[in-house]
Amino acid sequence: MVTALLPEDDEARGLLALMLLLDARRPARVGTDRASGEEMLVPLDEQDRTAWDRDLITEGHALVRQCLPHGRPGRYQVLAAINAVHTEAPTFADTDWSQIVRLSDLLVTLEPSPLVEWNRTVTIGELDGPEVALARIDPLKLDTYHAWHATRAELLRRLNRLTDAAQAYEAAIASTANPAERAFLRRRRDALQPADVDD
Repeated sequence: MVTALLPEDDEARGLLALMLLLDARRPARVGTDRASGEEMLVPLDEQDRTAWDRDLITEGHALVRQCLPHGRPGRYQVLAAINAVHTEAPTFADTDWSQIVRLSDLLVTLEPSPLVEWNRTVTIGELDGPEVALARIDPLKLDTYHAWHATRAELLRRLNRLTDAAQAYEAAIASTANPAERAFLRRRRDALQPADVDD
């Protein structure tokens, strides 16, 4: 309705594209834990991409392409473009992370904030590795944001700093009330085998 009322507004078009691309992944974003039967968040790298709604993705991509020639990027257009890159990759490994970093750089200039910088840092970690990402993410100090703690935990796990990773997972669990997120974070924490935890 908004895009019909504002046909020349690229941000309205970008918001619609973002909503479509996020909704396209909805069927794959939550699953059930086999052991506990709990509903659980499924991260992007584990999602079944065959469950994504390809019609919504096609529609979202078309809207993103309509915005590009006008050269008036805004927050929603950039977020939609980032999601378009994710949804065009056949597998997580095929994701064009360098393109997402460039789009994230643009988003930082449009909307500088610790949260936007956190998102950019997650992407940089996929390109440059966990040590670089951790050095960038620690100073952000988003202590009340569960995803910041969860990202730190994952980076620490990749660096084999398992005790620190377990503590970061605990902080992430304590920072969210969402049952699906808590179940996912507990699974990640519990996968850090006690015998493997560093002293």
